[in-house]
Amino acid sequence: MSSGKSLSVVTQSLNNLVQSGVLAKLCRGVWMKEGNEAVSPYTIIPYLFPRHRAYVSFITALHIHGIIEQIPQVVTLASTDHSRIIRTKVGVFHTHHIAPSFFAGFEWYKGASSFLIAEPEKALVDSLYLSAYKKKRFGHFPELHFSRSFSFKLAREWSDKINSPAARVYVKKKLEAIRRSS
Repeated sequence: MSSGKSLSVVTQSLNNLVQSGVLAKLCRGVWMKEGNEAVSPYTIIPYLFPRHRAYVSFITALHIHGIIEQIPQVVTLASTDHSRIIRTKVGVFHTHHIAPSFFAGFEWYKGASSFLIAEPEKALVDSLYLSAYKKKRFGHFPELHFSRSFSFKLAREWSDKINSPAARVYVKKKLEAIRRSS
């Protein structure tokens, strides 16, 4: 610790500041100044998983990329960690487990916050991949708006990397149906 104090002393001091209303605890190991509405939920993503990486994907990434207009109520993340829901003062994060071999296709977001986000094609394939396992939860979209730069060829290449033969076939069929309807 740079303060020279033990972890328990620092944690107790931070918890005292929370009780006095100066700080708010977001999650384990992460505090912010109370009333700081400027904190983006995307800013804290790297701190939510100290031992694993996670990237914004699924519905949230599709919205950020402008493919869907619907504003997600939660931030959806892909991780090799266990699936879970994390509730904080700045947002709710729903983490979905994906196979380590499929944990790719993301880059640093080029905006105000610094976080990892799936490329548009990978976000769509991630959604379809998850729907193969989660009772079709992310398999239906109210509307899809693809830019000219969106590549169905690249999306098919991502679907080729799915290890499970049944999930791969499911994703390819859904992807083709989406391509035909767009």
